[in-house]
Amino acid sequence: MKQSKKYNFDYVLAGTAGILLIIGIVVLASVSASFSQVKFGKTTYYLFHQMIYGLIPGLALGFIAFRIKLSILRKLAWVFMLINLVLMALIFIPKLGIVSGGAPRWINLGFISFQPSEFLKLSFILYLSAWLTSSLRDKRVFTLIPFLVVLGILAVLLTLQSDVSTLGLIILVGILMYFSSGLPFWHTILVLLIFAGGMWGLIKIAPYRMKRILVFLNPGIDPMGMGYQIKQILIAIGSGGILGLGLGMSVQKFGWIPQTMSDSVFAVFAEETGFVGSLILISLFLVLLWRGLRIAKISQNRFSQLFAIGISCWICIQAFINMGAMIGILPLTGIPLPFISYGGSHMVVELIGIGILLNISKSNKR
Repeated sequence: MKQSKKYNFDYVLAGTAGILLIIGIVVLASVSASFSQVKFGKTTYYLFHQMIYGLIPGLALGFIAFRIKLSILRKLAWVFMLINLVLMALIFIPKLGIVSGGAPRWINLGFISFQPSEFLKLSFILYLSAWLTSSLRDKRVFTLIPFLVVLGILAVLLTLQSDVSTLGLIILVGILMYFSSGLPFWHTILVLLIFAGGMWGLIKIAPYRMKRILVFLNPGIDPMGMGYQIKQILIAIGSGGILGLGLGMSVQKFGWIPQTMSDSVFAVFAEETGFVGSLILISLFLVLLWRGLRIAKISQNRFSQLFAIGISCWICIQAFINMGAMIGILPLTGIPLPFISYGGSHMVVELIGIGILLNISKSNKR
């Protein structure tokens, strides 16, 4: 009698992502209420906007990503990458691209606007997974050169958008995937050196980036400018103590901290839930990283393995960069806290990433 095949579904990963989503909704409800009331006359505008344009489409697309065959994603990897690059270029077309804070990063379609660089994180990981798998299979020798060419194209597009933080995240995840593929170690060292030199060059040519580094090293040199944000963030986190002030009881969210709903949301969360709440949030991301890398470890082909490593590292490194900046151990970067920060584009693509991880998990036979 033919034995039926059993498949793994990572309930721990799914549950962890679900808890993070619930935390995100609760925190956004707390943080956004006053801003919504002042701007729109009701306390729930931003909360409903996030759910309609972030959570619901993210869950729908995440379910599609969970159901689609991984072989189809691999075949279409270059198509998704090409489309994303075209969208990145369309940002610079007047009236189609949206400039906010002096940076062109959004595309306006009238009924919806979105940020292509958020989707670039996932399309790059997909493309790199497929490309590295093909290179290893065909035993290509000069895989480093095309890898650097792709990173160079992304560097130009993201630098023109003044989005060096996203560029740094993408390159770091790319290096980890390249190293994990088993290619020569000296390749990884060379890419790291080029990455470090390139980032230092980008910092030097833009005074505001250098100022951000100097403020990170000494917030007191610009207490009412760039140093103001990190000072207020640290006040908020310190005010939380061990158990926090209680949900909805943050004081710093009332105009004291810039970008409260997006970049600085962790500071408000820490103020309201304290050290214990912050530790729980950090632990959830560590669990997500553990489950993602576990899925990669038991994956039965190189493409799935690299894809799982890339998605896990992307989401968790982004989270730790955001939280690290909030507690002053990293410079302020402007990248969102996954599943928590306000913004539909990043939530949609993160949920797609979780759907793919669960897809890979499901595809692994026991």
